[in-house]
Amino acid sequence: MADIKDIKVPDIGDFEGVEVIEILVASGDSINIEDPIASLESDKAAMEIPSPLAGKVKEVKVKLGDKVSEGDLLITLEASESTSEAAPAEPETPAEQAKEEQAPAPAREAKPATKSATPQPTAPAPVTPRPSPTANMSVNEDAFRKAHASPSVRKFARELGADLGGITGTGIKGRILKQDVKAWVKQALAAGSQGGGLGIEPMPEIDFSQFGEIEVQELTRINKLTGKFLHRNWLTVPHVTQFDEADITELEAFRKQLNKENEKAGIRITVLAFLMKALVSALREFPRFNSSLDHTGENLILKKYVNIGVAMDTPDGLVVPVIRDCDRKSLVELAIEVVETSKRARDKKLSPADMSGGCISISSLGGIGGTAFTPIVNAPEVAILGVSRSSMKPVYVKNDDGEGEFVPRLMLPLSLSYDHRVIDGADGARFTSYLSTVLSDTRRLLL
Repeated sequence: MADIKDIKVPDIGDFEGVEVIEILVASGDSINIEDPIASLESDKAAMEIPSPLAGKVKEVKVKLGDKVSEGDLLITLEASESTSEAAPAEPETPAEQAKEEQAPAPAREAKPATKSATPQPTAPAPVTPRPSPTANMSVNEDAFRKAHASPSVRKFARELGADLGGITGTGIKGRILKQDVKAWVKQALAAGSQGGGLGIEPMPEIDFSQFGEIEVQELTRINKLTGKFLHRNWLTVPHVTQFDEADITELEAFRKQLNKENEKAGIRITVLAFLMKALVSALREFPRFNSSLDHTGENLILKKYVNIGVAMDTPDGLVVPVIRDCDRKSLVELAIEVVETSKRARDKKLSPADMSGGCISISSLGGIGGTAFTPIVNAPEVAILGVSRSSMKPVYVKNDDGEGEFVPRLMLPLSLSYDHRVIDGADGARFTSYLSTVLSDTRRLLL
């Protein structure tokens, strides 16, 4: 019969009612001695609770947000034979870890003075330590405390002056790793070598309730992540936006015809599918738009594949899933995949892999309204196409005799933002002009 063991909160010092901020195991998981079970966080420190035994997790007894103290039950464990027969040495408790981290380095034992006729050399002048390159950077303590990171990574970040609140984790469930902190510091150093930090003062803390009634609403996780990415991209990418229009009168007539033909199959083709096909053609014509700068900013990586990100509005915020191999898919295939991906986005079933590997993105606000806007480049991509609502406009059209007249045409506003380090203004104008030509004559999508 399996030996069931209760794994409880060990000695965590004087802390009581500490919040569970992360559960690192689930029922059925096999764990080893000292594998982390959960992360706790008080108002002063964060700590991981290691398992004193190896075995299989039978049941998790806590949930996120619970308040626990020493002796509270965390999990029940089917201990393996090797650990149930002889209990291992107790692992160092989080309280002991904290004491060890906070304890000053022991002073070196003084050696007894020895008689010597030779005079002792004068001690060298004390060397003033160089300040950390990140020492003057402001750290949002609240965001630092709530960051998804282990105690050792938190300590490492504090030593380097890194702001955990502004670092995106690459570990499991977005956990911030040591390598993420190192990458952040390298980026900060690179910015410093190019003219120092931005020197932007933090927003002042204001009590808005003094002006009237308020309601505090916490941002969703997607809002927070998107905000970090957009903020980084806006500050680090030199944006330029090129505006243009495309005559989609014939395209719209063709689209309606296709939808009638596919009505029984339940397939609905939107303008977005045509835009994706047009972008495939444009990226072939202008391969520099299908590229990314490497991490040094000194090399351009040209991509031979075409994956297009599509910005989607969900109840929890903006997401940009990537439709892969658009150059190998038909108009109907693209339309079907966009609908399926949109449903998965609304149902919160997108994985991180679904939102990576894009070459260029589309942000379409045509179904909502507007005439033009400035989309933010989704780095490391170098361009993003914004699309607003189409409208009928009088357009002067010449006939074969050189004479012309104003005729009503359905015009689609295009807003192309691009990274000016990679793309020149002339190429930006050529790109939108080419897109306009392709969209105005759907036959060109076959070329």
